[in-house]
Amino acid sequence: MHLQQNLLEYISRSLMTTNETVSVAESVTSGLLQFSFSQMKNASLFYKGGLTAYSLNEKVKILNVDRKEAEECNCVSQNIADTMAMNVAKLFNTDWSIAITGYVASIRNSTNNIFSYFSIHYKNEIILSKKIELHHKTQAINVQLYYTEFVLGCFKSEINQQLILR
Repeated sequence: MHLQQNLLEYISRSLMTTNETVSVAESVTSGLLQFSFSQMKNASLFYKGGLTAYSLNEKVKILNVDRKEAEECNCVSQNIADTMAMNVAKLFNTDWSIAITGYVASIRNSTNNIFSYFSIHYKNEIILSKKIELHHKTQAINVQLYYTEFVLGCFKSEINQQLILR
């Protein structure tokens, strides 16, 4: 797996400069976001941890996702991602959190499309919530890598926005 070092370095440096922390809740990326944070210089100073809640029961039990809603959408919706982000921040007591849920392959539940929803949470509010869509023939590993890098790029942009607002 090849990660953009300059992206990881920027995120690391920014979080250390602002003395802020981050946590992650992921499903579709199966730990790649957590892995990415663990590769950042001085990660233990700002990365408090994360979890991979792949199934509906774990999202309900650990991340307080509403069971009925999760069953209706197969755990893949913008609101599910928002809920995951808000609750992982509470679990780890972090300033920032990132959550992602979606599909890595086109299946019947995804209407044969590949897409995900992710959310970035900062100090008790969702500041970015988006859907990512990819071509239905994209290989699963490439889907996961793309989602991971895209979300980290968005995270970098949100950090920049907060620095400008200060």
